[in-house]
Amino acid sequence: MKSDHWRLLARFRKETAVRRLALIFSIAVLTALTLGLVATEEQQLSLESLRDKIEGGWAGQIIGVSFGAPTEFRSNGKINEAELPPWTADRLSNAIHQDDLYVDMTFAKVLDDKGLDATVADFGAMFRDSKYNLWHANLAARRALRRGIPAGDSGTPRYNVHANDIDFQIEADFIGLMAPGLPQAAVVIADRAGRVMNYGDGLYGGMFVSGMYSAAFFENDIRKVVEAGLACIPAKSPYAQLISDLLTWHQEDPEDWKRAWQLIQDKWDKRDPCPAGAFSPFNIDAKLNGAYIALGLLYGNRDFGKTMEISTRAGQDSDCNPSSAAGVLGVMLGYKAIPDNWKQGLDAIADKKFDFTDYTFSDIVKSTEKRAIELVLRNGGRV
Repeated sequence: MKSDHWRLLARFRKETAVRRLALIFSIAVLTALTLGLVATEEQQLSLESLRDKIEGGWAGQIIGVSFGAPTEFRSNGKINEAELPPWTADRLSNAIHQDDLYVDMTFAKVLDDKGLDATVADFGAMFRDSKYNLWHANLAARRALRRGIPAGDSGTPRYNVHANDIDFQIEADFIGLMAPGLPQAAVVIADRAGRVMNYGDGLYGGMFVSGMYSAAFFENDIRKVVEAGLACIPAKSPYAQLISDLLTWHQEDPEDWKRAWQLIQDKWDKRDPCPAGAFSPFNIDAKLNGAYIALGLLYGNRDFGKTMEISTRAGQDSDCNPSSAAGVLGVMLGYKAIPDNWKQGLDAIADKKFDFTDYTFSDIVKSTEKRAIELVLRNGGRV
């Protein structure tokens, strides 16, 4: 497994170096490559559209986690068939206190402070000294770091029994959001940040999610976005095999998401080594929950509400999963195209800082845009 990962990462680094991604300012045009792993052609995206998509991605996360929050781990190992709580704008205020967002943003802050070359040690130092509540792989990693275990080792099974858990997967959104059309560059950053708390499939979950975000800047076909995320992880990994299975099942029947859910359950639900689920159907495995993200995207078919509902009804970590799904879709659609009924209430929290961070909603959008332009230039762009 490790050798597959390093071969993949080495290939990404080599191919990233030959890609061209340009910023041309008339008002401003962002030119980017298509999403395959081999350079093909350039595509254009205005700076206004870049901002709209970044804003849509962060808004999608906020809306998605608020949508799913009342159901988190209420339906484990079964589809949630209950009537979901009615949506109201004031539910968005909950997002300010969600680890899906504040941990995500504190990792982004490391790049803002240290630059794009921030090391695993830089991410680890921030995490070691953090004050927020943590769980599972995150908590185990911080405990290891505080005991003197080096960042990078802190996410391995030797020091972290939760290495395959969902933690990095729910914190990797910031990477894809700053890597428009640059999945390889996203993987390189993810490999540094994700090793703090995860390993193997736990690490690949963050790469998969950030790859989908990166793809969504230029791709309007949801299936291709999922395939682009899949291309970011080793094909022989269990995580990749699960997503490949889901893509096959979706192709066989693109309408019945419950059939696909049951096939996922039957084949993949019994493989989580996390001890918390040893005697219960609880499953916080990255790949299972990552499949629920992809399930919502594939069967939601670009419908914002339906995407969140499917990822929520799939169960388990059912606030994190719709958060990532809605974030990816928010990039694809852009903020302006997210239906207004979901965005009502964002203005009320626009100037509030997320817990344990220096960022408001508008702050993190601006910060992400700045890093995105810098990453574009780093990867051969021009201004």
